[in-house]
This record gives sequence, C-alpha cells and structure tokens, in this order.
Amino acid sequence: MKTLIVINPNSSQAVTDGIDAAVDPLRRFGIPIRCLTLAQGPPGIESQRQADLTIAPMLALAADQQDAAGYVIACFGDPGLHALRDQTALPVVGIQEVSVMTALTLGQRFGVIAILPTSIPRHLRAFGAMGVLDRLAGDRALGLGVADLADESKSLAAMIATGKRLRDEDGANVLIMGCAGMARYRAPLQEATGLPVVEPTQAAVSAALGQICLSLSHKIQRADHA
Repeated sequence: MKTLIVINPNSSQAVTDGIDAAVDPLRRFGIPIRCLTLAQGPPGIESQRQADLTIAPMLALAADQQDAAGYVIACFGDPGLHALRDQTALPVVGIQEVSVMTALTLGQRFGVIAILPTSIPRHLRAFGAMGVLDRLAGDRALGLGVADLADESKSLAAMIATGKRLRDEDGANVLIMGCAGMARYRAPLQEATGLPVVEPTQAAVSAALGQICLSLSHKIQRADHA
C-alpha cells in the first residue's frame, strides 16, 4: 500500500520516535505513515551548514522508498525541500513552511520557539522568503540543543517560559514549536500558555495526507504534453 514517508534528516532515533508518536493520531485516516531516520545526518541540525549537508543523502533515501505516496521533511528549516520537489512529482511538504501557513489560520501574529540563537537567522530568511515577516510576533531561543530536548526537566519549563514571553512581551496569539524534537511537549505547552500551539510535523503530515487524497501535485502533466 502506498505510504507517506516522513524523513527526520538528523540521526537521532529518539527524535524520530517522538515524531512517530506525534503523528500517530493521523493514521486513523487510513494512509500508512512511515517515519525514517537519516543515518548519515548529524545528531541534531543546529546550523545552516549541517542542514545543507543532509540534502544529498536525504534525496537518496527518499528515492529508495518505492512505495511512497508523498514525503514530509521533518526538520524545521526544510532542508532539501525544493530539491526533493525537483526529484519527484509526489507531494513534498516541509514542516517549517506548513507550520507557518497553519499558524496564520489560527492567529494574527505567530511566535516561534527556537532551539538556539543560531537557528533564528535561518528562520527569518525563510519567513522573509514566504512574505510573512509582518505577521511574526517574535522568534525566541531556548538555548538548548536538539539532544537536550529529550530531557523534560531541562526543556519543558524553558519552553513554557519562552512561550509566555512570546505571548506577553511580543504579542503572539499562536505559537510554533521550532524543532521536530519538541513534538511531545505540545499539549502541556498549549495548556500552560493558553494559546494554540502548532507542532510542525503534525501540521505537515496533515497537509501531505490532504494532498495525497486529492491527487494534488506541484508538477502537473498536461494531457497534450504526455
């Protein structure tokens, strides 16, 4: 059966397991979802260089999935998004792009919880390219690496504090979790801040499933060109 392939471009199986758990409720729609870890990736993607180096092996991993119905790139930063769209006519969704689009339907101004300060310039370049900087309330870093996110004692309190600053100081009325490694903290973060919280892998898988069901593609083959 054709399957939605979700690729974690870092080599952390713990992150992939968190993604798999986060998207599990979406399996009820009947399309199988397979979450893969890119073994050649770094333990966590925390810089533009690390993100760019994952693109070639990720494209190869995607090409190996003969049963693919579509793809989700599960890294906030969407490394290789346009390259994979060049490679296939199947739906390809990046979690950063779709999480912003989802947030814009839930509030007027969105705030992003980043992992490290070095992540923020990457985010701002992407938001600028999307033309949504006027809807960005703020982008604040936890000061934690991807590996630290697995430790709830370190990360959850920091995420809640950062979310409240985005709400109270920056005026955000919807929050985006700026790393796939944050997936399991969506519910407590939403409860603590009282704001809608977009978990990017859930948003991306939801969008990809819709595109698959509707046979939507970024590459349309015209009948007179067949």
